[in-house]
Order: sequence, then C-alpha cells, then structure tokens
Amino acid sequence: MGQTAAVSAFLWITVVSLAAWCWLLLGQGFFWRTDVRLPRRREPDAWPPVCVVVPARDEAEVLSAALPSLLAQDYPGRAEVFLVDDGSTDGTGDLARELSRRHGGLPLTVGSPGEPPAGWTGKLWAVRYGIGLARAREPVYLLLTDADIAHTPDSLRELVAAAGTGGFDLVSQMARLRVESTWERLVVPAFVYFFAQLYPFRWIGRDGSRTAAAAGGCVLLRAAMADEAGVPDAIRHAVIDDVALARAVKRAGGRVWLGLADRVDSVRPYPNLRDLWRMVARSAYAQLRHQLALLLGTVAGLALVYLVPPAAVVVGLAGGGTATAVTGALAWAVMAGTYVPMLRYYRQPLWLAPLLPFTASLYLLMTVDSAVRHHRGRGAAWKGRTYARPDAVPDEG
Repeated sequence: MGQTAAVSAFLWITVVSLAAWCWLLLGQGFFWRTDVRLPRRREPDAWPPVCVVVPARDEAEVLSAALPSLLAQDYPGRAEVFLVDDGSTDGTGDLARELSRRHGGLPLTVGSPGEPPAGWTGKLWAVRYGIGLARAREPVYLLLTDADIAHTPDSLRELVAAAGTGGFDLVSQMARLRVESTWERLVVPAFVYFFAQLYPFRWIGRDGSRTAAAAGGCVLLRAAMADEAGVPDAIRHAVIDDVALARAVKRAGGRVWLGLADRVDSVRPYPNLRDLWRMVARSAYAQLRHQLALLLGTVAGLALVYLVPPAAVVVGLAGGGTATAVTGALAWAVMAGTYVPMLRYYRQPLWLAPLLPFTASLYLLMTVDSAVRHHRGRGAAWKGRTYARPDAVPDEG
C-alpha cells in the first residue's frame, strides 16, 4: 500500500511537470523558437559615425581570428575601433597593433586603463575607458563587442540599419558560440536555450515590456542613450553586465532589441567541461541576486521541470505505473521538442534533444557551485581577476 501511495504521489508530481511544460511551450514568449533575428531594416540616407569598443584582457589566443573581421567592416560611414588592453600579460595590445598594420581597414587605437578602482566588476572598467576614448570622435553609436567575436563584413552596417529603422537605442545579437568539442555540443546550445527561457527575445523587443537583456558580445548602443542611462558607471557593480546594461537602458526610457545572430560568431574554444563549468558558475548565483531562497527555488524548479520527466518514465516502467510513465514521456517529449530548434540553429544532431535532462543536471550543479563559491568569499572571477562579493564592494557614489 505504501508503494502504491508513493507511485500515486509521483504521478501527481509528474502531472505538474507536464503542466509546466505546456505552459513553457505556449506561455513563455515562445522562447524556444529561433526566428528572432535582426528586425526589418533599411539603409539610412546618411550613415552615422560609429566607434567600436573592444575590451580585451589576455586575448592573444583568439584575437587573430576576431579583430581582422572588425577592421574589415564594409561600413559606408565613419567608423573606428578602440581596443582596450586591460592589463594583459600575453601581448594582446602589441598583437592588435600588428594585426592592424598587417590587415589595414578601419583605424585602430589601442589604450590601457590601468587597474580598476574598487567597486568595478568584470570588463566594465575597460568599457568605460574605451567609451571615454571614443567620445572625442563624437559617435552616434557605440558598438561594444568582445575580443573573441568575429563579424561578417556587413555586420556593423546591418546593426546600424536595424537600430535606425526600428528606433532602437540598443540592438544586441547573441553570437553563435563555438560547438566543436563533445562538451561544447552538449552544453553550449543549452546555454542559449536556457538564456532565452529566462529572457524571451520576443518580450525584450516589445514596447511596454519590463523584460530586458542583451548579449555582451555584440551590443550596438546609441551614444546619447549611454549618457542618459549613466552607463557604464551606473552598473559598475554588475557581474552580468550585459543584462544590467539593457535594464539600465530600459529604465531610462530606451528601446531594446535582442535576437540570435546570423553574422556574429564567437571563436572562443571551450574544449572541456571545466572551461564551460567556469563560464557558467562565474555568474549563475549573481543571476539569482545572491539570494539563498532563489537558489533553493531554482534547484527545485530545475528538478521538477527537467529531471522529473525521465525519472517518471523509469519509475513508472519499473513499478508498473503506466500512467506515470506515459505522463513523464509526454513531458519529456515536449521538452525535447522545444530544444530541437536550437539544435538546428547550431547545426547539431537532433538525437541530443532527449539528453537535455542530463545537461540541465549539469547546469543545476554549476549553479549550486556558483553559490558555494560566493559564500566562501571567493567572489566572481574574470580573466584571472577576482572581485569582491557585491555586499563587500564600497559604493563610490
């Protein structure tokens, strides 16, 4: 009788999981669709001046595959690249100058801001310095892009046309990340899938919506809006700086758009699980605002949504609970079905879709590890630089 009651209880848990997936399928902004690309655009009568700001800390490994693509931008207006060598020890700045001499193209300025003062996290101090250099050129737009991001020759032109046509103050594209190693194939598409689930792209671009996010690898920002929103100074504490930037722009009354990229690719390799783990764990707990209650709720939610369906199939088949097994299989099928478009976008085999529960379990462990790191006082880390926990960072006005 006790076993029957346990199977019955698990059936109801599985029903809740299936209901959650039905809601995610239809009620979470169709997050699983991958058709949100650069919006309708037309060429302006006059192309506005643009300054490209590239924060770079120890990026010599990837710079040769990315920087030439920026220098080679086919942009009809005035454009210039500012690379900020943020305390690199691998010759990043010298390599950037050599690439500019070798490839030509857009003018390149390399500067170094020195060590960031207390209260600045991540790459934001370097971004601030780069924007300061760019101000002398009086740009209408700032393109904030990472040193590992490769752009097709028309990338900048299409971004500016989209921003001008749609009246957007911030246009961001989620760069297509590298998927070559086994772990990259297993983890990377899911990373973008989970991000879209948290921040449905359709909601971000909708007028009146409070949902705001950006992808830090490719952000075109109207320079006047940067002043109005007070960025990056207003978000200097942020570990997840791209989301914080989009929120600051929306709070200032700006219009934000985010979608998947066709012309922007990351060349940074994540060959093993340790590299991917570090990437996720760096900011996962910050996403939960460093609140233990949110962590516990996230762990429970991930387990209910992603782990219960396959467990229900196993439990149902082993214990003779046909209803439990069928309900779990339905929830698992909906889950896998929503993952298929992202796998297609990344040109990955569709048999990876049923493995999403395993990948979700990795993300669950990464999130817990992120919290453990935080509560041990290790703070967030970026490029070998560790930052104090937010509650230990002094407010500098």
